[in-house]
Amino acid sequence: MHADSQMGEGLIEMAKHGQPVIITPFTLAGAMSPVTIAGALTQQNAEALSGIVLAQCVRPGTPVIYGGFTSNVDMKTGSPAFGTPEYTLAAQATGQLARRYGIPFRSSNVTASNAVDAQAAYESQMSLWGAMSGHVHLLNQGAGWLGGGLVASFEKLIIDAEMLQMMAAAQQPFEVSDAAIGLDAIREVGPCGHFFGTQHTLDRYESAFYTPLVSDWDNYENWSDRGSKDSAQRANGIWKQMLAQYEQPPIDAAIEDQLKDYMARRKQEIHGSAA
Repeated sequence: MHADSQMGEGLIEMAKHGQPVIITPFTLAGAMSPVTIAGALTQQNAEALSGIVLAQCVRPGTPVIYGGFTSNVDMKTGSPAFGTPEYTLAAQATGQLARRYGIPFRSSNVTASNAVDAQAAYESQMSLWGAMSGHVHLLNQGAGWLGGGLVASFEKLIIDAEMLQMMAAAQQPFEVSDAAIGLDAIREVGPCGHFFGTQHTLDRYESAFYTPLVSDWDNYENWSDRGSKDSAQRANGIWKQMLAQYEQPPIDAAIEDQLKDYMARRKQEIHGSAA
């Protein structure tokens, strides 16, 4: 959140009309805020609360979301760093602050990597764990962020979708029951056996585990025979296939005409008032 006239006026107008507003200070420890996480969070909290209070002064009850975007910088270059341990800790603490005030929490899935590589994956994973353990309500920049947010990547979007799906699956409680424990199957297999052919497995194998979108679980020989594609190459093929198979959702022609007419009128009105 930059407390300048444009940002303040925008916040006031949104609040006047009862529109939900996300108050997200951008505090980089060591550059735009104190170098310590505690200091950066203190500044973040003061900035967020000032925006939240302003929205409530304009229109009490205006829906607000507490946005957290505290990270650190590379002290050798001053470049922003994302997906760091400090970012994760700040996201967790921000979630606690938001819960203290009874306000929804907004976080992000970010990385400073310039390529769809291991760095992009592990930094995004750190960002996501900060959001998840902070009990995030709204995840902005959830997929496709690359290069510190300067570019978007279709390959990264697909890999992020994989990570988000895996996170969602990991949050689901697993069943604990007599049927799930499967003592009969354990007795049936006995020592030195396997469970592939048991009825317990046959009844569940299609939905027992998370099915990956990008991951390749095959052995080295089969993977090599298929071209030795890494995750970025597989993601490239997936988004291109999805784009080729895309079908635009149907819309009633009369409704579409009304929407186009509305947009044309509003553009003319906006341009006229600006002039």
